[in-house]
Amino acid sequence: MSNNNTTIYTDGACSGNPGKGGWAAIIINSGKEKIISGFELLTTNNRMELTAVIKALEISKDDNVTIYTDSKYVKDGIEEWIKNWKKNGWRTASKQPVKNKDLWTLLDELVEKKNIQWKWVKGHSADKYNNLVDAEARRAIDNETN
Repeated sequence: MSNNNTTIYTDGACSGNPGKGGWAAIIINSGKEKIISGFELLTTNNRMELTAVIKALEISKDDNVTIYTDSKYVKDGIEEWIKNWKKNGWRTASKQPVKNKDLWTLLDELVEKKNIQWKWVKGHSADKYNNLVDAEARRAIDNETN
């Protein structure tokens, strides 16, 4: 692993919810940019938001990562809610099973291995990289590629 700093922007999109979904991330390190994306036939927007972060972290070799997301679900989930979910046997405050537990547990494992700063960015605003990953996630749906 490297001690370099990596910046990652992620986004997910869905055509219908549930419906066809796409996710994308841009990984920025040492001035180099790498875009990754993917498609799922039947999914939800929240699953695509989580998948984008997971796939980017799986690729990133760096210990220090800053992740920008426009998903409060992802940011609040990993920074706050997950502690109680784990303590309560993966149940929400209303005693319901946590949705997308498979992805949350995978993300939790990845996050434990890195020093991550989570940043929320307003979606569909003037942020160049957020707009780029949004367009790539939508393109993944349009192209229906894996």
